[in-house]
Amino acid sequence: MKIADIGKKVLAAEAKAIENAISRIGEEFEQAVNILYDAKGRVVVTGMGKSGLIGKKISATLTSTGTPAVFLHPSDALHGDIGIIADNDVVMALSTSGETFEVLRLLDFIKRIGVKLVSLVGNPTSSLARESDIFIDCSVENEACPIGLVPSTSTTLTLAVGDAISIALMEKKGFSEEDFRYYHPGGNIGKKMLKVKHLMHTGAELPIVKSAMPMTEVLPIMSEKKFGIAIVMDDDFNVTGVITDGDLRRYLLKGANFTSASAADCMTGNPLCIGEDNLAVEALKIMESKLITSLVVLENKRLKGLLHLHDLWRTEMI
Repeated sequence: MKIADIGKKVLAAEAKAIENAISRIGEEFEQAVNILYDAKGRVVVTGMGKSGLIGKKISATLTSTGTPAVFLHPSDALHGDIGIIADNDVVMALSTSGETFEVLRLLDFIKRIGVKLVSLVGNPTSSLARESDIFIDCSVENEACPIGLVPSTSTTLTLAVGDAISIALMEKKGFSEEDFRYYHPGGNIGKKMLKVKHLMHTGAELPIVKSAMPMTEVLPIMSEKKFGIAIVMDDDFNVTGVITDGDLRRYLLKGANFTSASAADCMTGNPLCIGEDNLAVEALKIMESKLITSLVVLENKRLKGLLHLHDLWRTEMI
């Protein structure tokens, strides 16, 4: 068999396992999510071997989507770390066989302190399944390897079910895009989720001038604020235009009398703008396509701030 065909066979087997499990997602799944949702403390995820590795990923996904979780290695738990489980936590145990010795050894302590036990189990008739408050059936027909022993299909399904639980909790809690950004301040995710309002300049930082203000007064404001731009507003505080360094050069090249000019004479009307809730990457796209370095931030035609290209540079977005 060709190598590529082996790869396709493995993916097909794992995809089939997930598809077969869809029909088993029902009342038990809802009960498990509700138990995790009602937890006053954390979700303590545990599992041995490959199940433990999957458990670490599930724990990380739960934490990043608004459900505090921690991974506890069963062997470490049996040698003192079990004390990390508090009486307001919920334990999520992972085991393909449902008979993992180290996991079963934890049950006495879990029962003694009275915490809820949710399990993802590959054997619905196993000891772990029987002792759980609720378990989700993660059984598979066979592993994807030719000898049927290497954890592959089973771990893939368990991971997928863990993702389903995490996302169900995320939606039940109303976990928003803003919450997601808050928990991902670094890395590419954090950069992609940054909004204009997180980076824009506001208040006294803004280079605001009135339409009738003489250009001899506008220039000091532009120099002081150091954005290379002035935001022109009328008497009703509506933004009517902007004055950039380029606008100044173009006005001077016309041979006009600069000393008698007003802001309205030099400005570019109807400037490009963006909303404060737009993503910063959207602002970057506008700046790059229009070859500009600043964007006025408006909300319902009212000035909210100013975003400069340097603000995007600082995030290492570009």
